[in-house]
Amino acid sequence: MIQKEHIHKKIIEACKKGDNRARYKLYELYSKAMFNICYRMMNNREEAEDMLQEAFTQAFTKLESFRYESNFGSWLKRIVVNTCINAINKRKVDLTYCEEIYDYDSEPENNDYEPEFTVANITQAIEHLPEGGRMVFSLYLLEGYDHGEIAQILEIKESTSKTQFMRAKRRIVELLKQTHGDAMDKI
Repeated sequence: MIQKEHIHKKIIEACKKGDNRARYKLYELYSKAMFNICYRMMNNREEAEDMLQEAFTQAFTKLESFRYESNFGSWLKRIVVNTCINAINKRKVDLTYCEEIYDYDSEPENNDYEPEFTVANITQAIEHLPEGGRMVFSLYLLEGYDHGEIAQILEIKESTSKTQFMRAKRRIVELLKQTHGDAMDKI
């Protein structure tokens, strides 16, 4: 088996030795991508910033346990996701899933239409999803977790993750139809 070369190994090793400049460099390299994950999970800029700081603090504390068995970004992303989920669970907010808001199963889908939407429109639609649906949608589609991993992370059944993803996706289409109804009605 060929060992992968880790692109930031020197920086990571310097961080392990307590080099604060290396820690700042590592933060610079990964903070933007990790902030995006935090923002999608928390749906609030201030909370996302807090989660980012907390996740990096945990990562630097646990850095000795990083053994290069995966790439550093994946390892850090797992810490970020877990930090966000723990914060959400501490708020004791029940995850609200899409079926509580809208029943899509009775409506036929028009799969022939491929609307052109901006990233901003889609991001805004994602922000309007119920928390549970938004988390499943973000973890699956944007973060690349499979439904088995999401089930473990959120402590739900794998089938629930799949169902929530499909409902979230449909809800986003519906939200986009509401905001762009005129354009979609012409099709």
